This record gives sequence, C-alpha cells and structure tokens, in this order.
Amino acid sequence: MIVSAEEFIRLRKSSDPEEYRRAAHEEASNEVWLQVIKEYPEMKKWVIHNKSIPVEILDHLSKDIDPEVRRDVAAKRKIMGTVIFERLSKDKDENVRLELLRNRKLSVEMLRQINSSGSDYFEQEYKEKLTTLKT
Repeated sequence: MIVSAEEFIRLRKSSDPEEYRRAAHEEASNEVWLQVIKEYPEMKKWVIHNKSIPVEILDHLSKDIDPEVRRDVAAKRKIMGTVIFERLSKDKDENVRLELLRNRKLSVEMLRQINSSGSDYFEQEYKEKLTTLKT
C-alpha cells in the first residue's frame, strides 16, 4: 500500500519497472490521493491511471477545471453508470464527452444520456457509436 504522496511520486518517477508498477496498481488512502492532487497537481493524470483509484477520488477529479483531467476520468470503466458518468455526459468540453463514447463499457442507454451536440466530427462519432451498439 502506498502510504504517502511523496512515496507515490517517487514510485511514479522511478525507472525501476517494479516501482513504476506499484504506482499504477497499489492502493492508497483517499487522504494520500487528495494530498497528491493538492501538492502535485501535475500528477493528477497518474492518480487517475492507478488501477485501484477509488470512485470517490474520480468523483473529485471529474469536477476539475482542467478538461484533460476530466477526459482522463471519462476513460475509466468504473465510472460507467455513476453520477460521475452523468456529470461528464453533459460536460461542456466535447473531448470529455468523446472519451465517454470510446469507453468500452458504454451501453445504448448510457450513450443516449450523452450530450450529442458538438462539432461535425463529434456528431458523426456519436452516430457511429449508436449504430455499433444497436447491432
């Protein structure tokens, strides 16, 4: 278990594959994750990348001002069918919603919740995904 923000940063920046793996897979308390987010905001992406990240932390990050952070949260399969999904499905940033479209756990019902307005590219991706999910 990762016990501090400093340990997570050290593991993540390590060139040792085993330490890097620990940063990507090991659990940490919500307090540790929140400390990383607060003290090392440039590492938010790597917090999200962690396989055991709690939904509560993803919820916190889904409200981040940075659309790239919200987009990374949208890629997590564990958010599907949650309030996080609902929030991101209406996100003003089209790239966040596009990432939801690409989520492998997306169902037709969830797809219909996503705000489908946007660029021609987004609307085309939306229509293609709808066709794919229906078949």
